[in-house]
Amino acid sequence: MRGFEWVPDIDHTNLSLPFRQTKSAAGYDLLTIEDAVISPGKVMLIPTGVRVRLLPTECLLIYARSSLAVKYQLILANGVGVIDADYYNNDNNFGHIFIPLVNIGEVAVHVERGERIAQGIFTPFLLATDDGNGSYDQKTRSGGFGSTDRV
Repeated sequence: MRGFEWVPDIDHTNLSLPFRQTKSAAGYDLLTIEDAVISPGKVMLIPTGVRVRLLPTECLLIYARSSLAVKYQLILANGVGVIDADYYNNDNNFGHIFIPLVNIGEVAVHVERGERIAQGIFTPFLLATDDGNGSYDQKTRSGGFGSTDRV
């Protein structure tokens, strides 16, 4: 079953789970759950309060909303984020999605609780015919943001 849900014990009062703005929109808008000030030249992990269930053969690609760069000079620090199916609810992580924003402008930017800061697109993927030596089959993710190098 694919879909978004709230991370346990997160205050999401008056906020909504990610949603599409129009019937033809590909991306689900992700909101911030808290105010933040991003200083010029700095990267900040912005919490969304949500996690996502994915099928084993899909991922959620995270992109910055296009208006962030134009209006606020904020971009996604890693270009495009990739949320794998095993990021959800593993031993050391609830699967909380954070958005790494960097301020490339010259003034601090205030991001307000409930502001749309990114969009997620559900994406199926294929595997190579010769998918390595199979050693990954024995590995289990145990952690959150940036944890695939620690399995």
